[in-house]
Amino acid sequence: MLKVLYAGSPKAAAITLEYLLKNTQLADCGVEIVGVLTNPPSMQKRHHDLIPTPVHAVASQHEIPVFTPEHLDAELREKIAPLGADLLVCFAYGHIFGPKFLGLFKFGGINLHPSLLPKYRGCTPVPAAILNRDEKTGISVQKIVQEMDCGDLLVQKEISLDFSETAESLLEKSAIMGAEEIALLLVEISKNGKLPAAKAQEGQPTYTGLIKKEDGKIDWNESAPVIEAKIRAYTNEPGCFTSDGKTNLKILKAQIAENPVEANDAVPGKVLSFDKKTGIYIACGKGQLVVTELQWQAKKAMNYKDFMNGSRNFIGSVLL
Repeated sequence: MLKVLYAGSPKAAAITLEYLLKNTQLADCGVEIVGVLTNPPSMQKRHHDLIPTPVHAVASQHEIPVFTPEHLDAELREKIAPLGADLLVCFAYGHIFGPKFLGLFKFGGINLHPSLLPKYRGCTPVPAAILNRDEKTGISVQKIVQEMDCGDLLVQKEISLDFSETAESLLEKSAIMGAEEIALLLVEISKNGKLPAAKAQEGQPTYTGLIKKEDGKIDWNESAPVIEAKIRAYTNEPGCFTSDGKTNLKILKAQIAENPVEANDAVPGKVLSFDKKTGIYIACGKGQLVVTELQWQAKKAMNYKDFMNGSRNFIGSVLL
């Protein structure tokens, strides 16, 4: 039997947890998730209600003990120890596990990271792959060590990119692929009574950092491919926005214009035209963007046709 403590918080980590819990092969091999570690409930802005993390919600549905500490301290270790977990499995938990905490587990801990390590270590590897218009990314399952994302690799799998992915869709794909690989690992560990051989990361590391709200501001002087990638990379958070000089405007979906409209000496950010079949054409520093979904501040999101019905003077304006 292999007892597992699962650590994670956001939607993607909940997808992975749900997959593991519903995998009948794991149950047949004696693998059991005996507890879940996740962030504390957060305050919902509108109604001031405390909302549990998506991982918390999944664990509760399956009646698994949930721990939501502010800190990974001695008090938490005293609560976790009686579970008798053999292995810590982590995905997007956001905390550093110290040696005393990892010492609770016979086989230590493993972490799912949505990139081909050592590329894109850190907290935002999925947006980074989209922003850089990479042709491929992937998932890595690594041993947890004290230095962030530096552990030896147990598994790596590639994901081909076709430049249509959003941060949300790519993260969900990574979560499912990662869950499949973790399930195979857990079966192997349960059968063999040890972790499989791991290999050191190879190549020059690159790093990602926190994404701030202001990172989503569109600079129309940039090229259409750069802006289009940013829109996909920053959905849903922090979102990409611009302004008509009075009101902020979110650009939710857009494409690079394959057939740009005629625009002599159009300044970057100028709204050039509207085509009912394709969208709203906006000039960039190089190329044009075709916007298909927008949202005025404090208004609901709209497709380009509905948006233009309520924004008759939008064509010709210059976005800032």
